[in-house]
Amino acid sequence: MDVVIRRALPAEARALTRVAHAAKRHWRYPEDSLRLWRDALTVTPAFIERQPVWCAVRGAEVLGFYALAGSGATRELEHFWVAPGHIGRGVGARLLAHAVAALRAEGARALRIASDPYAEGFYLAMGARRVGEVASTPRGRTLPLLVLGVSDPRH
Repeated sequence: MDVVIRRALPAEARALTRVAHAAKRHWRYPEDSLRLWRDALTVTPAFIERQPVWCAVRGAEVLGFYALAGSGATRELEHFWVAPGHIGRGVGARLLAHAVAALRAEGARALRIASDPYAEGFYLAMGARRVGEVASTPRGRTLPLLVLGVSDPRH
């Protein structure tokens, strides 16, 4: 069965939350840190109703998802998670290509990404460039800040 990318449904909030938590846990962060990030990794039905959230599914299984935020020329990647068993198998590349195509169709020019340090290599390989850092949790932690041009037809 092929992977399909479609809008997430509010009823899938728990499944998306499970993917986000599992993906973060995949990188072996300490449990104390994971507890600090619990709310940020939780997707609610109301969030799915308010934001563009897209998921990659195979049958009834959610393999990954992303959420976009903002308006205008530059948008934000608010969530981007792939289930650990599907990391490195093309699901992330398909999701990011989908996000770029959607943003291009809306006239956006760039996607800002506050990347997990472990995901930075993926985004760089997909054409993003590092432009700085942003503060994170816990205090003193920073994340790579990347920008991906979405008006470039190579994406």
